[in-house]
Parts: sequence; structure tokens; C-alpha cells
Amino acid sequence: MIVSGTTVAIAMAGMFVVGLAIFNGIASGTIAVIACAVAGSVTVLPAVLELLGTKIDRGRIPFLPHLRTESADSRFWPAVVDRVLRRPVLSCGLSAALLVALAIPALGMHVSKPSDEALASRSEPALATLAKIRSDFPSAAAPAVVVVVGSGEATQRAAAARASRRLQALAAASGIAHGPFTVSGSSDGRAASIELPLTGAGDNNASRRAITTLRDELIPHTLGRIPGLETAVTGQVAEDVDFTSQMKHGVGYVILFVLALAFVLLLVAFRSIVVPLKAIVLNLLSVGAAYGVLVLVFQHTWAQPLLGFTSDGAIISWLPLFLFVILFGLSMDYHVFILSRVREAVDGGMRTDDAVRYGITITAGVVTSAALVMVGVFSLFGTLSSLEIKQAGVGLAAAVLLDATVVRAVLLPSSMKLLGEWNWYLPRALRWLPRVELENGPRAAAGRVKA
Repeated sequence: MIVSGTTVAIAMAGMFVVGLAIFNGIASGTIAVIACAVAGSVTVLPAVLELLGTKIDRGRIPFLPHLRTESADSRFWPAVVDRVLRRPVLSCGLSAALLVALAIPALGMHVSKPSDEALASRSEPALATLAKIRSDFPSAAAPAVVVVVGSGEATQRAAAARASRRLQALAAASGIAHGPFTVSGSSDGRAASIELPLTGAGDNNASRRAITTLRDELIPHTLGRIPGLETAVTGQVAEDVDFTSQMKHGVGYVILFVLALAFVLLLVAFRSIVVPLKAIVLNLLSVGAAYGVLVLVFQHTWAQPLLGFTSDGAIISWLPLFLFVILFGLSMDYHVFILSRVREAVDGGMRTDDAVRYGITITAGVVTSAALVMVGVFSLFGTLSSLEIKQAGVGLAAAVLLDATVVRAVLLPSSMKLLGEWNWYLPRALRWLPRVELENGPRAAAGRVKA
């Protein structure tokens, strides 16, 4: 439990790397919840179970199937695992090929920040009204605000005023903005702002290109030529551009941070260099496949009638990072849960092949039930009108479903079967690592296995 909770917390901590306040808040809150859940699971829960004893089943609802976790009580999962272990090369190859094929479309992923138009259907009355207002009142469009700060000297103010007028003329002539323009300044004449209503809708490529044109071309040739003058472009659209840019820049560092810490934790927990490497590869395949599903569904039009949305050709910019930390945490949680049972069986005297079958089948009921609950909840998000929530729901549901079926039931056991005793390989140089007992340790595990 502690190892599983720590791996999920590590994944959540990756959001701190981006440096955005919203992700810092999500990470802090999630890690606090995880810490409370782990603390309750190792203190309050055992005490309550001890007090209730056999009375724990008195509230069972009749006619509902009972969750079975022992391999002897279930026929489906042992049958699946037996077939997978009987043909490990074919099972591993087909499952890996499926995940890679689903992940390939993610290479063409386009991202954009959500806006006031991020609704699934463009026929929403609110969007129709907003479009009419912007058409009838162009100045109501989201403006780019150019902020200017200088020394306040008379010569500099005069030069800035001329450059400001030229900037407005160039912006209008290039088609990135339209009048009327609004210019305001501070009482001491040291600062001023210029509002340039953009021709785009505020959340489309035209508006984002306008910000780039202002920053890279128009301002350097006008206000940027005045010595001692500092300029900056802000506003809602500029914030969107900067947010998306920071997200793209931070994703790589988040992935490295999470993978490195997860590798170290699993290395210590399982005393194997193969287990953490394989866990990382399997989880990356699962996340990549979820990204590919997102691209196939939301950057193309074939799923629009099915899910009731209008594609804007992009994925919400915060979603790839959010999905990565959530899905990596969930996948690692499943992975640690299953491998703990496998490792316990190996420490109890089982061969690796038998331990894999035992570990998968004894945990299949819990993993499947938890996955079905999450898939059901996340699928509800896919029915909402908000495009960003719909994308999050579909991505999470697809990833959990793939992870609990293709990855945990096929790819994991088949890869462990192929590796055999190499699953527990630890280089001589790392044998100084401390031993961490999983759950009740080898002796208790051996007792359960023999029973």
C-alpha cells in the first residue's frame, strides 16, 4: 500500500515541474488526499476490519455476484492467463503492436488552450450569440494589449507616440487587428498601454498568429527601436499562447522527473533493474495509446456524430500533461499491486512462471472491478457539452480500459514469461540496496501460496 501510494504521489508531483499555479494546486491537493488514504489504509482500516471480523459481510446485497479474488474461485482469468502464457511470443507481439498502432496518431497531436468557445457543439445558443456580437461589434473582440514602459522624458514620449501610431497603422494594414484602438497612459507619462482588437475569434489560429506577428515583427520595427523603452504583449490571447508554450516546454521535464523517481522507487521495492524498466515501458505504451485515441477521436471528424461534438482540430493544451501524470500514477498502482503478489509467490518458493499465473489471477478481480468503475465514471464525462471535459473523459476511459485489459492481462504476463528469471536480475553493484518487504513479507506469502 505504501509503495503504491508513493508511486501515485510521485506521478502527481510531476505537475510541480511545470511551474503553473493551477497545476501546483492540483498536485498539492491530490498528494494530500493520497497521503490521507494511505495513512487510513494502514491504520484505521485494519482496526475496523479487526473489530468487525466476520460481520463485515452482513451488509451484502443478495442476488449480486460476490467479488472473487482467489484463482480457484474464478475460471475466466486463469483461462486467459493460461492461453497467454502458452503462447507468450504471439501474445506479447500482438498486444505490443496494437498499443504502438494506437500510439502512432499521437505524433500528429495539435494542442490549443481552452476558451469561452470550448463547447462540444457550435450550435449552442451562447456561442451563436457570441459570434453575432463579435460580428456586429468588432471592437468587442479579445484585444492584444501592448504595454510600454519608459523613462518618461519628453523626447522619449514623443518618439513613443509616433511609434505607437505607426504600430496601429501596421496592425490594421496587415489585417491582424482593427480599430478603434484604445491608448491610455499613466499620470507621470512613464507607462502606457495600447489595446489592439484582434481580427480572430480569440481562440483560433488567426489570433495566435497575430500575437506572434506583433511580438516578432511589428513591435521590433516600431516601439522596439526606441532606446530605453520596454514593451510587452499581454491580454487573453497572449496568455493563451504563453500558457500553451509553457506546457509544451514543461512536458519533457515532467516525464523525465516522474520516470526517474518511479524507477528508483521500484528498483528499491523489488530489488530488480528489469522490473522498473519494464514497468516504465508498459506504462508509456498505455499512455501513448491513450494519446493516439484522443487524436483519432477529437482531431478527426468520424467520431463527431457518435459523441455529439464539433472538432476544432486540436487537443486541449493542459490535457496531455494531466493525462500523463494521472494515467502513469494509476498504471503504476496496478503494476505494483500485481507484481507484489508475484514477488511474494516467488519469495515463497514458486517458479516465476507459476508466480505470474498466481499473481495475475489472484488480483484480476480487484483490478478489473476498479477499472470498470473508473471507465464508467470517466465515460460519463464524455457525454458533457464541454469539449475539454469530454476529451479528458474519453482519454481517461480509453487508457484505463486498455491498461486493465491489454497491458495487465496480456502484455505483462507474456513479457514476464519470456524474461523468466531475468525479471529479478539485479546487478552486483546494486546489491547493497536495502530489502523492502512487500505487504507481510516472504514468510507470510509462502504460507498463503502453500495453502
